This record gives sequence, C-alpha cells and structure tokens, in this order.
Amino acid sequence: MRIVDLAIYNERAVRQAAELLVRCFAHIPTGWHTLDEGLAEVQESLAPDRISRVALDENGDVLGWIGAIPTYQGHVWELHPLVVRPDRQRQGIGRALVADLEHLARERGVDTIFVGTDDEDGRTNLSGVDLYPDVLSWAARIEDVGGHPFAFYRKCGFVVVGLIPDANGFGKPDILMAKRVKAPRPE
Repeated sequence: MRIVDLAIYNERAVRQAAELLVRCFAHIPTGWHTLDEGLAEVQESLAPDRISRVALDENGDVLGWIGAIPTYQGHVWELHPLVVRPDRQRQGIGRALVADLEHLARERGVDTIFVGTDDEDGRTNLSGVDLYPDVLSWAARIEDVGGHPFAFYRKCGFVVVGLIPDANGFGKPDILMAKRVKAPRPE
C-alpha cells in the first residue's frame, strides 16, 4: 500500500474515491447518494488549499481516501472525509491515512485536527436521547453500542470535545472530536 495525493489527472482514482464514498455513505440520509454527488465531493477536495490523499494497492486501486479542510485561519483543520473500502477495513488503512494526514498537517503548521462523526443510525448510547440541558455530561459518557466510527477515532488519539444535539433530527447528534497534532508553543 502507498499513500499519495489524489490528483485531478488520475481520473481512475478520482472515480474510485467517489464510488467508495457513495458505497459507504449512501445509507445515511446526509450521505452521498449518487455518483455525481460523490464526484462533486471529490472535486471539492482537490482545491489547492486542501489535503486529499488516497491509499492505493499494488494495482493502483483506491483502498481508502482522506481529506482535510483548513479552518480557523489554518490553525485547525477539519478531517473530511475518511472512507476505507469495506473489504479492507480493520487492516490499518484508516489509521495509516490518519497518520499521514497528521504528518502533512504538522508540516503546514496546523495545531489541531477535528472531525464530526454523526450518529444517524443508532450506534452510540446518544441515539434517540434528548441531550439537553446537560449536553457535556452526555459527551463524557458516550459509548459505542454498534460499531460507531467515534471508537476508531478515539483509538487514533482523538477525544470528544463536544456534541451538536439533533444535528440530523431529534436524537441524531454530531459528535465532535479533536486531536492536537503539534506541540503547543509557550507564549
């Protein structure tokens, strides 16, 4: 496996990344449901100020794709998206993509990477729950009850930094996670 920049001229990889996005997120209401939607997302990820990387197998086929978007004047970047071929999950590809992204972010002077990982399909104990008024106590007690991606991000060193209750309808929160990627500098 090798991890490289996703480039517009690599039409095969661009299409495979889009197909993978649709394959893995079409079941979620806020996901990508058509190849055109997937291709539009991939095209957006190729903007010069963003990071877009793919893990390729020995034949040049896409195993996984990760992207990042600068926010907060470049101090913080959003990890968006991360997707790994279902038949190749739990083989270290996602972790390798995240580690690669962290390395590139550090090189660009990024302090923190964050990710929002929605629970739209009941895979945490937050699903179907009214998180108000004590949202932060729920954030402290989050549990994986069905293979939710937040558990993967936690293993990669991310921590829950907040929740957006009802982000996708009642009882369907967005779980915000972050990780410092650069040592803090004394003021």
